[in-house]
Amino acid sequence: MSLFETAAVLVGLAALFGYLNHRYLHAPPTIGLVLIALAASVALLLVESVLHTANVEEAISGVLMRIDFHETLMHGMLSFLLFAGALHVDLSALRRRWRTVSALATLGTLLSTGLVAGGIWIMADLAGHPIPFVWALVFGALISPTDPVAVLGIFESVRVPKTMKATLAGESLFNDGMGVVVFTVLLGIALHDGDPGLLHVGGLFVAEVLGGAALGAAAGYVGYRGVLRIEEPNLELLITLGIVMIGYAAAVRLDVSGPIAMVVAGLFFGNEGMRRAVSQGSRDYLKKFWSLLDNILNSVLFLLIGLEVLVVARSGLGFWWAGLAAIPVALGGRWLSVALARSLLGRWEAFDRGAVSVLTWGGLRGGIAVALALSLPPNDHRPFILGVTYIVVVFSIVVQGLTVTRLVRRAVPDEAR
Repeated sequence: MSLFETAAVLVGLAALFGYLNHRYLHAPPTIGLVLIALAASVALLLVESVLHTANVEEAISGVLMRIDFHETLMHGMLSFLLFAGALHVDLSALRRRWRTVSALATLGTLLSTGLVAGGIWIMADLAGHPIPFVWALVFGALISPTDPVAVLGIFESVRVPKTMKATLAGESLFNDGMGVVVFTVLLGIALHDGDPGLLHVGGLFVAEVLGGAALGAAAGYVGYRGVLRIEEPNLELLITLGIVMIGYAAAVRLDVSGPIAMVVAGLFFGNEGMRRAVSQGSRDYLKKFWSLLDNILNSVLFLLIGLEVLVVARSGLGFWWAGLAAIPVALGGRWLSVALARSLLGRWEAFDRGAVSVLTWGGLRGGIAVALALSLPPNDHRPFILGVTYIVVVFSIVVQGLTVTRLVRRAVPDEAR
């Protein structure tokens, strides 16, 4: 299949499954797409197991494997999704929660990585499938960050206090970039079976993060200056596309964090640029375009997450038992990191009642974790990590995503929402 044909199939399936969800299932759009795609994938697997001559599942799996989920998301869709997500975040609300967002995105991610790694390492050993601790750390790094696409998509329709929403949005946007950096460093250590030294790792970490932030600020400022003296919506839209595409490509070439660059660029342009340089008419035009693009890419992404079970089933779903055991491990690591942040920062920033519960359960994992797991090179530990990651992500999107509204109603007082 050509690139156009593959894109046509994905968009067509997203439209069909979206219609079925809207007409019959009535689940939130992203969750509904995952559920229907999962059901279709499982049905194909059952048909294949009963009719051994059937080649439909093999043909679809071949198409999915040619798509390269990691490359498509990490070096294609993610730049647009992060910029679109950051474009709608209130920077003033984010500034008021900067301590909490910073702590959760940095120390919280690192702490959760270590806690989850320890838990999965012990669990795997007890279950008779031991893995080296460095590979347990790799799993901890890819599963600990909350996914901004999943979080922002779910919390668009959930009423939570503004401070809590700003914390969730800010943390999910920034710890995604942090998690990718940590994952890259730990994967390098695991593959080369060595210790590069704390100073080297720290220097690489700071260079990627600060370099990405600086590049994002520069890209956002260039875009702001570009639209400052013009009144042409189509050209202004083209400039924002240039910010995303050139900015992310430059981040890849400069070896800095592309996700962090896109978040900073989106925050700068979405607040300073929209307020000072864009007219009201153009502002509505830009927001509607980026909202539409965000919805289309979200639909395709969550469709792919549901369909990826056909790829994962070929190697990793034999470890479903480990995936189920990893769910409380991942949630426990998340809860401890959030609770610690509240204990340390409660002196400077107020936390709403129920904040720890909502931040823990609402910290969804999504496509980025699956993409990172699929990027692992073939080795003895890849099937285990891939299978466990997929099950944790599906649980997070489906179970946590469907019940987070109920949790908010119970944990957060009505007057606070």
